[in-house]
Amino acid sequence: MNVKFTKRMKKVLILGIVCGTVLGTVITFAAARRAVDKKKTVMAETEKKWQAENKRLQSQIQTESEVGKSVEAAASLSEKQPDDWALVLVNDCHPLDTKYVPELTEITSENSVDARIAEDTKKMLSDAKGAGLNVHILSAYRSYDDQTAVFNDTMQDWVNQGESYLDAYNETKKSVAVPGYSEHALGLALDITSEDYQGLDEKQADTPETKWLMKNCYKYGFILRYPSEKMETTGITYEPWHYRYVGKDAAKEITEKGITLEEYLGVK
Repeated sequence: MNVKFTKRMKKVLILGIVCGTVLGTVITFAAARRAVDKKKTVMAETEKKWQAENKRLQSQIQTESEVGKSVEAAASLSEKQPDDWALVLVNDCHPLDTKYVPELTEITSENSVDARIAEDTKKMLSDAKGAGLNVHILSAYRSYDDQTAVFNDTMQDWVNQGESYLDAYNETKKSVAVPGYSEHALGLALDITSEDYQGLDEKQADTPETKWLMKNCYKYGFILRYPSEKMETTGITYEPWHYRYVGKDAAKEITEKGITLEEYLGVK
């Protein structure tokens, strides 16, 4: 009887181990599936918010101009470029046609810009190198799909930190433009850092490369697009790595006055 009982107990134990293994596998699969479903939910809700925001802003868009500049701030809504192409305003209130793609020229093996600013861009990078600096281009032209990927990834990071979808969306908007509202799609904006320090934070402003760019970028037609203490005007937090081409005359005036592109154009 003891032998039979022992064999029976062994069978029960083996069966228990097998069942436990199967149950563990099922639980692991279910958890992975929930993670995938959660990411899909984030992307779906984000897309809905973009669509709602786009409809709201589209209804507010008007052609604005300033005497002496005659800049059509909303002209970029169509695929036709305005006369003052270097001064096109793209921000939360002035979206860019998602179909717009500028004529591009490579400035590095991984980055391109609007062909019209390629020469000035290369000159600026060359002069920085000649000054003994080692600049690094993190990003230049970004398509609508590329911007969508960047926005999704950043929003997901906030969700992973425990933020709600709405809070994650609002936090992401402070540092990453909503797809369709990014200057990078113009081919006129570059994110430039030090090769030695590529962090996208305020410490970037302390690097020799960024100090040189802040001081000299206007000579090549660029401005620091999102200065410190100007978030109320630009809608974007301080980004000492983001430079925007506006043309040499405008860049000189904007830099000397310490203003933003919005203030220079007299629009929001």
